[in-house]
Amino acid sequence: MCMHIYCTMPTMTLSVPDDLYTVIKQHNEIKWSVIARNAMWEYARKIQLVDSILEKSELTEIDAAEIGKLIKKSVREQHEIE
Repeated sequence: MCMHIYCTMPTMTLSVPDDLYTVIKQHNEIKWSVIARNAMWEYARKIQLVDSILEKSELTEIDAAEIGKLIKKSVREQHEIE
């Protein structure tokens, strides 16, 4: 976070669907850049958490794929029984 009076941050341009753009334009009292920045930070923190967990993990991609297959098989079996 910037502690100076004048702080410049990099800018980025986003593409949004027309219906979202309409809502945004109807509510110019909202600081949409703050909303977007907060949402991106929230997602970035989740990614950082996953990255830190994966750094310590000994699970291989092959292991993960096998676990995925087992989960899918279990879900299929549960839905066939019910």
